[in-house]
Amino acid sequence: MKSKTLALRVAGTVFGIIALIHLLRLITGISVIIGGEPLPMWVNIAGLLATGFLCAWFWSLTVTTGSINQV
Repeated sequence: MKSKTLALRVAGTVFGIIALIHLLRLITGISVIIGGEPLPMWVNIAGLLATGFLCAWFWSLTVTTGSINQV
């Protein structure tokens, strides 16, 4: 496996884990307080969409082409 492909897969996995954490907060309704102010849930919706997109995009780059050098 080429190092660029490995890097994309690692980054995609990290973004996937972060997306799951955003989803977990949305499901459970855990409150997060930063600087004495509660963090609104829409922040997690935006974070879930952004990190989920990046996860899927990075993984699709490694799966569809087979080699990042072709991109």
